Amino acid sequence: MVSDFAQLVKQQADIVKIIGDYVRLRKAGAQNFSGLCPFHKEKSPSFSVHATRQFFHCFGCGVSGDVFSFIQKIENVSFPESVRFVAQKCGIPLPKREFSSEEDAQEGRQRAKLLELHELATTWFEEQLRSAEGALAREYLSGRGLKPEDIQKFRIGYAPESFHALRERLQSVADQETLRLSGLFAFKEQEDGKPGPLYSRFRKRVTFPIANESGRVIAFTARALEAGEKSGPKYLNSPETPLYSKGNVLFNLDKAKQVIREQKGAVLVEGQMDCISVYLAGVKSVIATSGTAFTEAQVRLLSRYTTRIIVNFDPDTAGANAAEKSIALLTEEGFDVGVVTLEGGLDPDRYIREHGAQAYFAALRGAKRHTDYLVERARQLFPPVTAAAKIEALNFLLPHIKRMPNRITRDEFAADAAQKLGIDSALVREELKEAAAKRRDSLAHSIPAFSEAEKVLLQALAGALSEPACQAAVAGYDANEVHFEGLTVAPILKQLRHRGSRDPMEAIDDPFGRGLLARALHEELEAVNVERVTAALDTLRHRHLERRQRELRAAISDAERRADSASVIQLTAEKLAVDRQLREL
Repeated sequence: MVSDFAQLVKQQADIVKIIGDYVRLRKAGAQNFSGLCPFHKEKSPSFSVHATRQFFHCFGCGVSGDVFSFIQKIENVSFPESVRFVAQKCGIPLPKREFSSEEDAQEGRQRAKLLELHELATTWFEEQLRSAEGALAREYLSGRGLKPEDIQKFRIGYAPESFHALRERLQSVADQETLRLSGLFAFKEQEDGKPGPLYSRFRKRVTFPIANESGRVIAFTARALEAGEKSGPKYLNSPETPLYSKGNVLFNLDKAKQVIREQKGAVLVEGQMDCISVYLAGVKSVIATSGTAFTEAQVRLLSRYTTRIIVNFDPDTAGANAAEKSIALLTEEGFDVGVVTLEGGLDPDRYIREHGAQAYFAALRGAKRHTDYLVERARQLFPPVTAAAKIEALNFLLPHIKRMPNRITRDEFAADAAQKLGIDSALVREELKEAAAKRRDSLAHSIPAFSEAEKVLLQALAGALSEPACQAAVAGYDANEVHFEGLTVAPILKQLRHRGSRDPMEAIDDPFGRGLLARALHEELEAVNVERVTAALDTLRHRHLERRQRELRAAISDAERRADSASVIQLTAEKLAVDRQLREL
């Protein structure tokens, strides 16, 4: 059964090690590790991993779970696929594949089939490149300085002019619906709204396969060999598919990721040919956005491997705008960013072909700090010769300054910008002070405080059911449920009490509750034993009795005002009993 195997894998998996491949974690206590959450944009670490309890929680966005939940979300896979993924990471032999539901099984089969189709298409495109019709494509690639071994390394191919050749090659492997979902084919909608016959999306084009982090082909970029309206766009990309979302993938990351980790830095370029040329020149840490758009998802993806990067986009207007947006996204995530603008307005591919690899290495070594680049860009766009131009230049820079998470670097950037633009630095500091005043620590306001006693009971009830401390907590809860009324954690304690064999985080049915439990577990500095649980239960009983004592005093006063002597006698007797219980405690 999948659940049995999953339990075996979970027991052997080290969640800190698994998540550490995606998030840079730092020790934050005896059993806790923290880092920047990979699931939302943040400047200060609110993502926490508990080594002993084997779960993660983000106090910023509320996402939490076990090692499988993490892999499901980060890799966009089903639960069975996440189990297999973690098992392979841990070197645990895989059993015969089973699925927990028919829906999971169907999703897994579809994903496997789409991967198979892309692998077959890649091989077929490679074969077509070697055919007679592929001569023009071979000539184009040779002209770009690519040798046969280079072409083979990146699995570059050729999509022939035929509308139907690829479909004929693949139609015996998958049904029409799966072929349509692959993105390898296009179709025209018929009058009845149904899709028409499939035909090849890529025709008479050089094909560049796009792989995921594991090196599996999931999409293509194809370059036209002819110009003109009939040829369509110069570069044509695969559409969004169940395998591929352009904003979530970085070209060449599968080849570059290990080098990026080792060298603690990456080079970011725009297109595939730029990336390939830079890689073949010897810069193995290069990746590409497959266009000028750089997304938050790509920044988070890259942050798993490094926070140092050199941006080398094309120097045209589109490239400059893309560089500015990329710098904004990267600095907001705490990246150390350098910028290269190549001499003569050349893109990396052409620069290397005209000037050689050594000249490109020198350009990378001379990369400007992104702050210097932005100030220079502001001066180019708004030459600061008039007061109005200085204001425009400052308005261009302020968003970039505000995004910098570190106050010292913010102040340095602001002072440098003011000096180079001829602006009073006090004005810039005032603008930044106003922006800083608007910042709030959302974490401090999102999760309310709770007492040490509540924390101990949360920790105990989240423990294994066989533990004496847990049994004591259950017995105390059952015997004195009234003592828990009104507590912030009362609903969570109740859900934990009835969780059965489920993991504690899975037993809580709302993000707020999971956040409270995660906070309690991450503050677990000493072992929870029967003595601590008993003391916590006594504390809560004491609070309950004090609260009841105050209520009775108010009720007695009210009865006396109403001259209700019978109620006064009854309430006073109850208060005396409460007073006695408090003295005993």
